[in-house]
Amino acid sequence: MPRPERRFVTFSIDGREVSAPEGVMLVDGAKYGDVEIPVFCYEPKLGAPVGACRMCLVEVEGIPKLQTACSTPVKDGMVVHTQTDRVREAQNSVIEFLLVNHPLDCPVCDKGGECPLQDITFGWGRGISRMVEPKRHFKKPLELSPLIAIDRERCILCYRCVRFSQEVSEDYQLVLNERGASTYVGTFDGHPYVAPFSGNIIELCPVGALTSRAYRFRARPWDIEGAGSVCTHCPAQCNVEFTVRDERVLRVLARDNEGVDDGWLCDKGRFAYQAIHSEERITEPLVRDSESGELVPATWEYALDVAAAALQAGGSKTAALAGGTTTNEEGFLLQRVVREALKSPHVDSRAGLPQVDLGLQQALAAPGLQATIPDLEFAHTVLVLGTDPIDDVASLDLRIRKGVRRNGVKLAVATSRPSALDPNAKLWLRYAPGGEHAFVAALEAAVTGSGDLSALCDAADADPKALEALAALLKDGGEDVVILWSQRLGAAPLPALLNVAAALRLEGRDGAGLIEVPVGGNGRGLREAGVQSNGGPGLSAPKAPGKPAREIAAALASGDLSTLWLLHADPVRDYADRRLWERAAANADALVAHATLLNDTLREHATVVFPAESYAEKEGTIVNLDGRVQRLRVAIGRPGAVRAEWQVIADLSKRLGLDLGVLTGPMATRQLVEAVPFYAGLTLKEIGGRGVRWQEREAASAAPAAPAGPVESGEPLPAPRPNGALRLGTYRPIWAAPEVEVSPALKFLAAKQQAELSPVDAERLGVDNGAKVSVTAGDATVLAKVFVRGNVPAGTVFLAEATAEQSATELLGEAPQLVSVEPYGQRPPVPLEGLARGARPSDDEVNS
Repeated sequence: MPRPERRFVTFSIDGREVSAPEGVMLVDGAKYGDVEIPVFCYEPKLGAPVGACRMCLVEVEGIPKLQTACSTPVKDGMVVHTQTDRVREAQNSVIEFLLVNHPLDCPVCDKGGECPLQDITFGWGRGISRMVEPKRHFKKPLELSPLIAIDRERCILCYRCVRFSQEVSEDYQLVLNERGASTYVGTFDGHPYVAPFSGNIIELCPVGALTSRAYRFRARPWDIEGAGSVCTHCPAQCNVEFTVRDERVLRVLARDNEGVDDGWLCDKGRFAYQAIHSEERITEPLVRDSESGELVPATWEYALDVAAAALQAGGSKTAALAGGTTTNEEGFLLQRVVREALKSPHVDSRAGLPQVDLGLQQALAAPGLQATIPDLEFAHTVLVLGTDPIDDVASLDLRIRKGVRRNGVKLAVATSRPSALDPNAKLWLRYAPGGEHAFVAALEAAVTGSGDLSALCDAADADPKALEALAALLKDGGEDVVILWSQRLGAAPLPALLNVAAALRLEGRDGAGLIEVPVGGNGRGLREAGVQSNGGPGLSAPKAPGKPAREIAAALASGDLSTLWLLHADPVRDYADRRLWERAAANADALVAHATLLNDTLREHATVVFPAESYAEKEGTIVNLDGRVQRLRVAIGRPGAVRAEWQVIADLSKRLGLDLGVLTGPMATRQLVEAVPFYAGLTLKEIGGRGVRWQEREAASAAPAAPAGPVESGEPLPAPRPNGALRLGTYRPIWAAPEVEVSPALKFLAAKQQAELSPVDAERLGVDNGAKVSVTAGDATVLAKVFVRGNVPAGTVFLAEATAEQSATELLGEAPQLVSVEPYGQRPPVPLEGLARGARPSDDEVNS
């Protein structure tokens, strides 16, 4: 549905004339007249008000009884009173009632000093209590989950947490147990509340009933400072506020930005801050000792000299890879050094995915074709294509659910793997892993009415009737259509996707368009900064095209390239074909890396490792998935000898004979803005705390436009046929990340390998849920536990990428593969020396 138009009405409150948007609740409308009405249960982000706490009672002329301001919409000519004797008596009584059993925990309660109950008691309470009876007591605190503690006697039954669980995240785990005075918040049968967004209830709680176990008793409000910044763990780039004490991040809170995150955080963004202060953090330069062969601490000058000499020796045979947490400025300076100082064109940031033609990139990035994140909430129809937001861009999962629930958005999900959004979808359909090109081509044929739909669906192993229904939904379900698509689709399907957008007339239409989900946290920004093999800053053509990541790996393994420079990148863990990258790292003459944590590849092969900043220590800009340029701000000082990344790159460049002319972070930003035409004139002040979408600025006219006619999409290859084996599909879980594994609060969520099978395949293989299986492709084997999932397509097995052990990247080659799945232990085990490193079973698995 289109966004509702805002029409203002005038009403009177406490004798003053106030104008407010028609239909807003009185509690919000009063703020337009600088009148505060106290609330506990009301929170606009939770949806329709429930009027549970009765704290917001006001007097409305013409209505005999007091009304709850949270559930009474403003109307033209309404006369409201918030300061009458009746209102004061009611508010005093509500406060007194809430405090009857509330414990006097304020001196030790984590909420003390920032508690709405304290503030409202002092502002609207009576100041005395007539109750002399003993207060009720419960065992405290209880572990609601490994992340959250609950003190039940503090709870005022505002229902916020339960409503979040049931109406926002829709995990339906929190409930109100018992009735009357015995009511308390809990879960069914006492199961832990484990969900991707569970930490939001801590911030929602208006008292100290729900507290973070990681933050509990760590600080008081007068000990801390707040520092606003942006989370870089995924492309959503949610706005956050760091709670800082003594140069340590103790807590992460949401910083509401309606255009980005709607005020919610996933648990990874909320709790993975602990990785910043991990004991495993690299805090000084490390250089490989020639005698012992080990990495040893070194001074900055020596480490810079060794790294510069290694890069100089590599020269044009050097390749550089930037990871998703790299800022635009760092990526821009990196590609300058590689291209200008080392005369090498080999630089990339696309996580090993296929290279996309530059003209195609420009067409997909055309400003008129870009939808915004809020469009997902108000579009007539949303198509989620090739991505599961819960894993790839978590906060968008909540945004899409909100659109379906509140605004009647018609949701369609088209993925190879079952999605968490399937139950919310009006239509969901599957295609085979490796059949992405054929599927999007089939969608183009169905939307445009041209092409052999049956043959294309057969190639994609998709249901033609379901695809026709999808095309009908997109064409007839309303003009505002948003397609959320994943970079993981690869390069081949993109021309067909452009043609679908053209057929649906999405170009230049407000509220409609495409949104790409990049693989890295700043994947879009790095491409726009020129960190790709076939594109320079501003998606311009480079002087010489270079090799994409996969070709870089092959060239390093064969000796055609000699030196590898890694900036926040771990290709062995994150990119496909792990064994190829292991050979590449082992065969490289030199490996220079910037990292916050050591991994096996760096321990074994790195020449120099520079300590990298965390996102709480960085200064610079990043770009989220809908083109919003946002600022990272320094929240804490850098530990040990850590230096700013731009400074390290500038020092290296000077040793390589190229003076970048960068003395401060803002100077690097200025160079970036001058090099990217559609950023022209952008300043840090303009970006501010909310960011700015570059498509909405005048300079966006310098960006390429979408193609006028159909784009040739080529003949799609069919998805592999199982023929007794299983097709391999992969995904990256939200919890498959080093920062999760080193954060004490999140360790229990660290991703373990599991094989998702259909009930048909599980029965055929003779395995049950939780059974161990070996998944084999060629001479590589991965061990996994079986997870039988109802709507997994038969003939397919899904494995997780980037897990610490037994990663699916061990099996991924250049083309989609068939794998064999067998119950583990029913055949002679593969000798350990015959397995590639990373594919061997653990000691526990061997012993079992």
